[in-house]
Amino acid sequence: MRLIGIGGGHIDRRGQIAGDYVPAASNPGRMLEDIGGGALNALRNAVQRGQACTFVSVRGGDSAGEQVSRAISDAGIADLSATFLDRTTPSYTALLDRHGDLIAGFADMGLYDLAFPKQLRRSTIRHVIATQDAVLCDANIPAIGLERLAALSEAQPIFAIAVSPAKVVRLRTILANLACLFMNITEARVLAASADISAIEAAQVLRSTGLQAGVITSGGGELILFDEQGAFSLQPPPPTRLVDVTGAGDALAGVTISALLEGSKFQDAVRQGVAAALLTLESGKAVSQLEPDSFAKKLALVPQARQMA
Repeated sequence: MRLIGIGGGHIDRRGQIAGDYVPAASNPGRMLEDIGGGALNALRNAVQRGQACTFVSVRGGDSAGEQVSRAISDAGIADLSATFLDRTTPSYTALLDRHGDLIAGFADMGLYDLAFPKQLRRSTIRHVIATQDAVLCDANIPAIGLERLAALSEAQPIFAIAVSPAKVVRLRTILANLACLFMNITEARVLAASADISAIEAAQVLRSTGLQAGVITSGGGELILFDEQGAFSLQPPPPTRLVDVTGAGDALAGVTISALLEGSKFQDAVRQGVAAALLTLESGKAVSQLEPDSFAKKLALVPQARQMA
C-alpha cells in the first residue's frame, strides 16, 4: 500500500538528567541527537511493516537538513521535501529526567509555519497525494495548511498525529475529515476544551465532532480507543526496561496505520501499534528496529482491547 506522510522531519535533541532534576540550576547529564518529527518517525516505522512511503516536509540548507535527508533515504522513503538554503532546519529539544520522562520541550519550528501552506499548493504534491492509498499528517502543519490538505485528500483516509497540546488545536477544523487521530490525554483534553475530564469522556466529546476514530494514550496507563463500534480500553504491559519515551507515540501511530492499510480491524491494528511502541520505549532510539521475531514476541504480550459501557 502507498502511504504519504506530510509534516515534521527535523533534528530531535534529548538531554537526560543523570540524577534528581533541580530547577533553575545546572544539571549533569548527557545529550543525544536523532532524527525527529511525528510524521517522519511514523513513516520510518510503517516502512518497516511493508508500506511504500513518501514524505513531504520542509528543511533548511544546513548540516541538520542533510542529516534529515540522509535518514529519509536510508529508511527507503521517497522524499518530496523542499529545501530552503537560507533557513535553519527545524529542531526539537527535550529535557528528560533520569527515568526518561519529559520535563520540558523546546520547539524551534518557524519554518513549518512559513512554508508548509505554500508547499501544499505545488502541483507535484497535489498529484502524488491523488495517487496514494492514505495520508498521514501531523500538527506541525499550520491550520491553513491542514485545511488545504483535507481538501486535497477527499478520496483517501487521513490519519493525524497531535504532536503537542499547543499544536493540536490546529486540527480542530478538520476533525470530521480524519480517519483516526493519535493523541495523549493532555492533547485530547485541549481538543475537548476541558482540562479535567477523563480519557473516555474526552473520547465521547471528540466523537461528537465527527472524528471517526481515535487513540488516546496516558503514559504507561491504559489506552482509550474509539471508532464507530464504540469505545475500548487497552492496558499495555510495562516495558521490560524503560529507556526513553521519545518516539513511542509515533511508533504507535505508524504501525497502527500500516496494519489498518493491510486490512486489520481497528482494535487489532492498535495492538500492533502498542507492540511497536513498547520496542521503542526499550530501545533508547526515536525509531526502533522492528525485527519480526522481537515484534511477534512483544505483540503476544499485548492484551485484547476491552469494550467499555
